Amino acid sequence: MTDLQIQAKPLAGAVYIPPSKSLAHRAIIAAGLAQGESQVTNVQLSDDIQATIEAMQSLGAEIKLTEAGDQRVDLSICGGNPSKSASRLIDANESGSTLRFMIPIASLFPGQTHFVGRGKLGSRPLDPYEKIYNEQGLFYENLSDGALDLRVEGKLQAGVYQLAGNISSQFITGLLYTLPLLEGDSTLQITGPLESVGYIHLTLDILERYGIEIDYQAEDQCFQIKGNQAYQAADYQVEGDYSQAAFFLCAGALGNDVWVKGLAQSSQQGDQEIIPFLKKLGARVKNQDGGIQILAQGLEGDCELDGSQCPDVIPVLALTACLAKGETQIKNLARLRIKESDRLAATQEELSKLGANIQVLGDSLVIQGVDQLQGACRVSSHKDHRIAMMLAIASTVCQEAIIIEDADSVSKSYPYFWEDFAHLGGEYSERNLG
Repeated sequence: MTDLQIQAKPLAGAVYIPPSKSLAHRAIIAAGLAQGESQVTNVQLSDDIQATIEAMQSLGAEIKLTEAGDQRVDLSICGGNPSKSASRLIDANESGSTLRFMIPIASLFPGQTHFVGRGKLGSRPLDPYEKIYNEQGLFYENLSDGALDLRVEGKLQAGVYQLAGNISSQFITGLLYTLPLLEGDSTLQITGPLESVGYIHLTLDILERYGIEIDYQAEDQCFQIKGNQAYQAADYQVEGDYSQAAFFLCAGALGNDVWVKGLAQSSQQGDQEIIPFLKKLGARVKNQDGGIQILAQGLEGDCELDGSQCPDVIPVLALTACLAKGETQIKNLARLRIKESDRLAATQEELSKLGANIQVLGDSLVIQGVDQLQGACRVSSHKDHRIAMMLAIASTVCQEAIIIEDADSVSKSYPYFWEDFAHLGGEYSERNLG
């Protein structure tokens, strides 16, 4: 892993945001389940997306990559029949989306599926699927308490499913992809408040584009799903990723002169909520020339923000709140504890090293604004891509340089982040390889 020394220097210029990882996952899977050829364009090959591509290939999809320039690729995907072998291996790497989407989908194919992964993936919860498999008498065996070593076999049955609304929406998406292909009709009932609902809307939109009909009754939090459906080949262009744009939008709110380009103004991505959050902190939004610029004008806290629907933007939002006058509370953050790191603890720990006044209180972050961050210290990414990128943006408002440990963890979702950071004038140098 690589440690980088980042100079305390502001950013300036335009940055083109990479395509949405969430949408790319979903489109690749839908296209891989469809008969016929689909084109999925404007894709960036992060570690997570590569894991999903290889997972669909293990299920028989043919996927060809064409370089599209600007660090993007276009995919030609032909859904096909799975390998005739009695078993298959799916390496999810560190991708929770790949793993949780693919477990129920794998049940559609004969033979055993063996899931492996890296990092903290093996410790991230899978209890809802284990319960479903056990109730239906299907084979489910996890041979390790730490590293992922999961084997499943058997086809899910149509019927009534229940999932709690406060678990990861990835479980819901996995079932929504699978249940339409079963022989009978199914109902998926969500109990309790549904968190990260924006991701569910992304799923429903992609499913509709690929010919799958699902009746979502929002008031009852109930999905009515007809069986015996079939995915239809379709072409899809992936839009820019608001979860990655959040880092540079927050950089603007902190005083960096950054234009963010490549975002859809009418996106259904839940992480688009970063813009209303920044407005609540007093930042001003400027739309011009196909880009968005967030302007700092004396950030003010004294507000309460609900992070339940967009957990991925919380670390960099917390950084921004650290430089806003008064107290900011960001609540409903329990799910940050089960990401690539415990992001609640990691955000508090690393920003405190830089001189922020930030505390974890239950499932909330309570932040007292300070005038400046000091820097002049070593901070840890916790091998978490979003913590690494948050700390990079923090360096732009520090008084002195910082060293970020394991800075190459950004490859999980944004492999060209450091190149974009340098393009905007950021300065860094490698301090350690090992």
